[in-house]
Formats: sequence, structure tokens, C-alpha cells
Amino acid sequence: MLGVLLLFIGNTDTFCAERFFCSSLFKKMLDETKTHQVKSDHLLRVDDHDFTMRPAFAGPAVPVGVDVQVESLDSISEVDMDFTMTLYLRHYWKDERLSFPSKTNKSMTFDGRLVKKIWVPDVFFVHSKRSFIHDTTTENIMIRVYPDGHVLYSLRVTVTSACNMDFSRFPLDTQTCTLELESYAYTDEDLMLYWKSGDESLSTDDKISLSQFLIQKFHTTSRLAFYSSTGWYNRLYINFTLRRHIFFFLLQTYFPATLMVMLSWVSFWIDRRAVPARVSLGITTVLTMSTIITGVNASMPRVSYIKAVDIYLWVSFVFVFLSVLEYAAINYLTTVYDGTDRKSKEKPLPCTCDISHARTMILDEAYSKPDSNGLAGYTQAPVSSEEAADKQDHMVVCLSLANEATGAKKKTLRGFRIIQNTHVIDAYSRMIFPGAFIFFNLIYWSVYC
Repeated sequence: MLGVLLLFIGNTDTFCAERFFCSSLFKKMLDETKTHQVKSDHLLRVDDHDFTMRPAFAGPAVPVGVDVQVESLDSISEVDMDFTMTLYLRHYWKDERLSFPSKTNKSMTFDGRLVKKIWVPDVFFVHSKRSFIHDTTTENIMIRVYPDGHVLYSLRVTVTSACNMDFSRFPLDTQTCTLELESYAYTDEDLMLYWKSGDESLSTDDKISLSQFLIQKFHTTSRLAFYSSTGWYNRLYINFTLRRHIFFFLLQTYFPATLMVMLSWVSFWIDRRAVPARVSLGITTVLTMSTIITGVNASMPRVSYIKAVDIYLWVSFVFVFLSVLEYAAINYLTTVYDGTDRKSKEKPLPCTCDISHARTMILDEAYSKPDSNGLAGYTQAPVSSEEAADKQDHMVVCLSLANEATGAKKKTLRGFRIIQNTHVIDAYSRMIFPGAFIFFNLIYWSVYC
């Protein structure tokens, strides 16, 4: 009985050992089959072809379709005149060398490690300053191969490209920027680059927004680009139009400048004798306007033409500066009038002409002999006819000089009549300055808006 039991146990161990060996062998065979099926080098026959050459080498141009999905528009820089964009760039072409047999007609997807082993289009960004492919957590590259040889090549890229901006209407401007794609090595005879689905080849995220701009539209175009040394190339364009938000600049630039201009008008209501108050107010407004102009230009490129904001700020600066000059003119005219009035009171008559003697001589000649008896108590010196004629001529000349001096004084007083009332200049300034500034604003905003 014991011997039968030991024999059964031995047979059981042998059976279990054989079963384990068969199971391990079967799993190994499955693993080898699985490994053989997913190995890209064998399945796509990468080693059997020279992928340094394009598909259909020495034949017709390879059509390469492109579509783009814009993930984000990161920044717009006016100083550097560029923009930064993150996008998904996808290429579509057919390479029969990558075709493989499949009963289900399903595609196979690979990561970026296959890119170095097959041919891919050499598309680059024209006028780009910086660009990179995202590599977190691995390179953001995907290749999808279909059984008939069609290939989808997708990658996630962030690119900083130049944008030619026109600031003549800044900050009431609209900018159009372009991202350009082109093959670096292959001319239009070797590679035909085109938008895969026309305008529908470009898609954007609805959540894309910028702090200073409103994105109006995206659209695509394409044309040929010529290089004198290499030939013609297909070039694709991603165009997008941006309109600047004006509210920020209204709060930061236009509103403070307008307040400074209005503050300069306060001096027209201050007494002209309050020199420290009016001078300090004028200088403060001038310096504040200078600070505003400097701050605006610090965040802008050094362009050689006049911007819309420059017109407004410099006209405002002129208004502020003229208010300072207005008080300087009032102060000067007041000082001139006070000095003239003081001199006119202290200045003696230009000629006395011995009026008492002349009157005596006239009386001597006018009175008749009977009337002369009434002057018996007065002595009369003998006067010759020649002396009397000379004195009479001298009297006429002196009287004419006195009349001329009186007329000149009247003209001077008439000319300084407005200077005597210098507060009238302030009264006119209270109406002229605000009216002119309102008229300027009407013209400015009607032209630029």
C-alpha cells in the first residue's frame, strides 16, 4: 500500500513538471510571435530601403499635405516685433516603402524614435527666431503608418516668429501677423507642399485670448517663393489679424494726459499776483506730461514715424506749455505797464517856455493905450521889435513840443489800456483753451476711430 502511494506521488510530480515545462514553452512561443509582429524594423522593412532619399526619387514631386491646430497664442511683443505660438503641426504623404500587409487594414502608431529611421518632410518656419519641439515627458512626436503606405507625422511645436507691425495708428491699430512654412531642401519639383483641406486645414482653440488684443480671424494662403541661388519653393502661410484693446490705454495714457491739460487751466482762475501758485502748477503739469510721454515710448520700438498716441500726447503737451507761457506773458506785460506808469508820473514837462513872460508880452501888445492907464503901477521894460519877434517864435516852438508830448502820452496810454487790465487775457484763455482742446479731440477721435 505504501509503495503504491509513493508511485502515485512520483507520477504526479513528473506530470506537474512536464505541464509546467509545456506551459513555459508555449508562453515563450507566444512572446516571440508577439515580438516579431510589433517590431517596426521588420514589419516596415526599414533596412530594405534607403530612406535618405524621398519617395519616388527622380520621379514626380511628392505631395505633402499640411494641417495645423493652434493650441495657444502665447505673447505679442511690440518692442521685439514678434509673436510666440504653440501649435500641432501635421504632415500627410504616401511612401510605398512603408506599406505592410494587414487583414484588418488598421494603422500602426509609433513615437518619435522612428523618425530617425524613415524619410520625413524637412519643413521649417520662415522668419522664425526661436522654435522647439516639446519633450515633456517624452518628445511630442507621433507617426501613424497605414497599410497602403500613407503616413501621418504630427509634432507639437512652440515657435517665435517675426511680425512686421505698423504703429502709425497705435494704440488704435490692427495688426496682421503671418507664420510661414516651407521645405528647406526640396524645391517645388521635388516636394509639393499644400494645405490638406484648404481653409479648414487651420483650426484654433476657442479659448485662445490675449490681454491686449482681440483675435479677429485666422486664415490660410499659399504661394511660391523664389530664391535666386536655389529656385522656387512652395510656401504656406498662417495669417491672423489682431485688433488692440483700447481700454487699457484710455486708463493709462489718454485719461491722465487729458487730466493734466485740464489741470493746467486752473491757473487761469488764480490771481496773477500769486506767482508761486501759478508757476508751480504750470511746471508740475509740464513735468507730468513729460513723464507720460517717456513711459509710453519706453514700451515701444524706436520707429521713425509718428504714432497716433504721439500726436495726442504732444498736442496735450503743447496745451500745457502754452498755459505756462500765458502766465509768463501776463506777468511780463504787467511789469512793463507798472514801470511805464511810474516813469510817466515822475517825468518833468519837456519845456516850460517861460509861459509867464510870453503871456505878459501878449498882454502888452493886446492892450490899447487907454487900457494901459490901468497898469500904471507896473513898470515896463523897453522891448525892441526884434526881441519880441524872437520870443514869439520861441513860444510857438515850445507850444508845439508840448502838444506833441501830450499826444504821445495819449497814444501810450491807449496802447497799454489792455495791459492795464491783464485779467482780460485770463478771461479769454478760460474760453479759448478748452474750446480748442475739445475741437482737437473731436477731430482726433473721428479720424482714428
